[in-house]
Amino acid sequence: MSTRNSKRMVLIAGAVVILSGFAYLIYGGIGSNIVYMLTTGELAAKGDQAYGQQVRLGGMVVPGTVKWNAEALDLRFVMTDLKGTQTTVHSQKAPPQMFKEGQGVVVEGKLDRSGVFESDNLMVKHNNEYKAPAGDHGAKPEEMYKSLVKGSAGS
Repeated sequence: MSTRNSKRMVLIAGAVVILSGFAYLIYGGIGSNIVYMLTTGELAAKGDQAYGQQVRLGGMVVPGTVKWNAEALDLRFVMTDLKGTQTTVHSQKAPPQMFKEGQGVVVEGKLDRSGVFESDNLMVKHNNEYKAPAGDHGAKPEEMYKSLVKGSAGS
């Protein structure tokens, strides 16, 4: 066999390997790793198809529904899409520091048969606006924190 034919065979084999890799990513690898973003209303509209599907659920935390047990790492709250549809969320992780009632959140997980969304990941939506602490720059950190919290309450 000539050198020319052997080079051609190597190129063909390499092209087959690369194309096979792309085909796997398109049909198998990527499709099974896609996580859809839904609102609570869209999740409810899926009916029985929603159970057990890994999704991201976006909405607002309903005020007065947050129950956090730090010792058991047990967080429960209700999310809404502000159109009347609500979903109970359960997480066994500590919430982010910025988590609070009335806040926009995105949770990733699965809806179980009891209608509770079991969250693997909880992300807080927030604006990117930075507000410097008000007042004396020589103040104690605790006082500076209080001014930040007070300043964000009106936002």
